[in-house]
Amino acid sequence: MKIHQGIMRAWLALTLLACGLYAQNVSAPKSPQPSADAADPTTRAGEIELQRKQKATHLSPDTPGPIDNALQIVSKKRIVDRVTNGIAGFRLHLGGLITGSGMALGPEYYRRDLAHEQLLYRASARGSLRKFYLVDTEISDSHLAGGRASADLYAAHSDYPNVDYYGPSANSVKTGRSGFSLEQTSFRARAAVSPAEHFHAGLVGSYLMFNVGPGRDDRFVSTDVIYTERTTPGIQVQSDFGVTGAFVQYDWRDNPGGPRHGGNYRAQFARYSDIERGLFSFNSLDLEAQQYIPFFNQRRVIALRGRLQATDALPGQVVPFYLQPTLGGSDDLRGFRSFRFYGNDSLVLNGEYRWEVFSGLDMALFMDAGRVFPNFHSVSVNELETDYGFGFRFNVRNDVFLRIDTGFSHEGFQVWFKFSNVF
Repeated sequence: MKIHQGIMRAWLALTLLACGLYAQNVSAPKSPQPSADAADPTTRAGEIELQRKQKATHLSPDTPGPIDNALQIVSKKRIVDRVTNGIAGFRLHLGGLITGSGMALGPEYYRRDLAHEQLLYRASARGSLRKFYLVDTEISDSHLAGGRASADLYAAHSDYPNVDYYGPSANSVKTGRSGFSLEQTSFRARAAVSPAEHFHAGLVGSYLMFNVGPGRDDRFVSTDVIYTERTTPGIQVQSDFGVTGAFVQYDWRDNPGGPRHGGNYRAQFARYSDIERGLFSFNSLDLEAQQYIPFFNQRRVIALRGRLQATDALPGQVVPFYLQPTLGGSDDLRGFRSFRFYGNDSLVLNGEYRWEVFSGLDMALFMDAGRVFPNFHSVSVNELETDYGFGFRFNVRNDVFLRIDTGFSHEGFQVWFKFSNVF
């Protein structure tokens, strides 16, 4: 979500304030003991020492600023805990829609103590003032076979009235912005086993239904007006898909909600079968590696991520544009607008330097690099789009509940508010 420059200046001021608070927490070196000359007021050293003592008598204790006070109140009164934990299973769910949907929230029913704490059940309805909405529900059991296996079912329906599209390939231009509406209904079943500590493997099956229509934001031209089925497959006709896949994962992060050391490595393969039109069947491969390197007693962390998404259309088929990998937005290239680049394959690299300002607030400096490609053979680390920026991470019990990132690129700057960590 992009905000105007006035808000940007406010967040820059907040950056300086947070850095100042951090500096106050760093223990200052002890002052050297005054020499004999310093005690003599007739010498220059003595005059300086006398002036220092006079100023010290007029010092007043530091008083916390309004931001510090607000964070202390939130922490002491456990406001975030009360909102997220809810009452009798009912709570408020913040965010969770696609990037660019605006501030989203809604009610959620969440229980993880059903069937003697074997089952987790969740159902929610979320929407934004921009008329984006999502309704979903899931049930899962992670205690099968003595905790060595898990299974879950998930169903969702979403309606997004305007999703940005700038054209195909990495050569799309910022001025080519258009919008399309996207309605999706999905059903998913997943089963996994954990034969060893940190290691997971499983199977996934889904049924997906899509409907693409004209964008409903009058500020932008509708995608179907300026792009054709030849340049943007799926803009005129859509289909239903059956998806089957498998994944493996090795996850040894200390805390997935706000990791400070460890790593997470995942690979997933899936076959998307066009069961209605026979036009859009393809295979997909998703590879991701995350690594967290702590130092200074884990109060500072170097966080690294690399992700490759590749698709391969079956003979005589094409990958529909609404299922292509995308780059741009709050979770990958943060200096670019959401969904800035579409392509059959994508590569993104992220690096962050994170440090604890005080309990409940971390800051980060980051750099992102990435690009989309027409096919797997063209994937390269050359000529990647890049951006850099800074961010704030508000957390409770080391889990990030609010992230504010500001990214800068050659196309300008973007500010993102998200209710989850980036990785």
